[in-house]
Amino acid sequence: MPSGVDYSELGGSLPAISSLNASYSQASLSLPSPYYPPLPPGERRAFSDVRRTFCLFVTFDLLFITLLWIIELNISKSIWTSLENEVVHYNFKSSFFDIFLLAVFRFLCLQLGYAAFRLRHWWVIAITTLVTSAFLIAKVICSDLFSQNAFGYVLPITSFVVAWLETWFLDFKVLTQEAEDERAYLAAVNAACEPAPLISPRPVSDGQFYSPPESLAGSDEDLDEEGLGRKELTEQDKQFLRQGREAMAVVEQILTQEENWKFEKTNEMGDAVYTLEIPFHGKTFILKALLQCAAELVYQEVILQPEKMVQWNRTVSVCQILQRVDDNTMVSYDVSAGAAGGVVSPRDFVNVRRVERRRDCYISAGIATNHSSKPPHSRYVRGENGPGGFVVLKSSSNPSVCTFIWVLNTDLKGRLPRYLIHQSLAATMFEFMSHLRQRINEVRISYR
Repeated sequence: MPSGVDYSELGGSLPAISSLNASYSQASLSLPSPYYPPLPPGERRAFSDVRRTFCLFVTFDLLFITLLWIIELNISKSIWTSLENEVVHYNFKSSFFDIFLLAVFRFLCLQLGYAAFRLRHWWVIAITTLVTSAFLIAKVICSDLFSQNAFGYVLPITSFVVAWLETWFLDFKVLTQEAEDERAYLAAVNAACEPAPLISPRPVSDGQFYSPPESLAGSDEDLDEEGLGRKELTEQDKQFLRQGREAMAVVEQILTQEENWKFEKTNEMGDAVYTLEIPFHGKTFILKALLQCAAELVYQEVILQPEKMVQWNRTVSVCQILQRVDDNTMVSYDVSAGAAGGVVSPRDFVNVRRVERRRDCYISAGIATNHSSKPPHSRYVRGENGPGGFVVLKSSSNPSVCTFIWVLNTDLKGRLPRYLIHQSLAATMFEFMSHLRQRINEVRISYR
């Protein structure tokens, strides 16, 4: 780490829990350019390279099946005689003409859907693959193709395999790559053209960062005085403050009940996921991980500059601060990327978050709220978070290590089975830790 960086002066806000894939909120201040120069926003491509490759593969599917069919027509008889037998006198049990038409059907549907209309959903490929698979299975069972020639095997098998290759290509290459490109573009735009905060911050000089004051135990009356010297709080602001304190109290209680955490699973890095039933909020997931770095580094990367997280965390698509209530409380709007190959569509969340910087840890707690500037939108399913947050614990014996705790209580709404979401939450938390470790290594290399 560079000797000129004093991490005791770093501050920021922990992002609130936002989704299955952990969306994060955009802070209104960022690190100066010597540390992370903003990426210039590039020109968005209306037609990506990977989508163009997919469309070429769909065209290859049609041409390849057509070529095989033409070869089959020329095997025993002239092509015109064979065409008359298979097209004019079509017979389901002996003709290959319907397999050719099946290739035409796939070509038209996929080119219209993903080339003409440029859809970003898997429903078109799902229909074509389902129809192809069902028809070919029925064809193989009921027809006499196998008794004619080798093409009785080649054409059905080739058509079946190519259809499923198209499905794999679209689902694991096209949609995934375009989602990453979209996030990269939004990250570049946010970094280069960061909007002004809704509430003007105090003057900040070069080399200084916004930091919430160190929190001390006190009464509610003391807490009510936060920020009153700068502006008068409305009833809505006071409600945000109450929600933030209530979420913080729940997170603190969860931390003190570690002996009651129920172990769920672990990974090869030693990260562990636990669960705990919370009254009125249900099952809460808790990730506990040991990181080989100073707590201040995690504070910088995860807490201080969440707007930079979209550059290395694939689960984030949009981050925005809606309102900064006081030095410790803010309202954020987050949009998570889709997950599970499109099964879980993007969700958006509005959260109130309270941040406290203490002597032995950095802690944040958040919970779902409502804000007039971000009502529910038809484009996204509005998720709802229970009390949760992030905690970075300092080590009293070794300053080069820290403990990272993620408390997640979320309801993704929609029609997703709850048991299915619960099964995938641990994998999502492990994935985030993988991205975080990779980011920490990159920062360390850049500082050397």
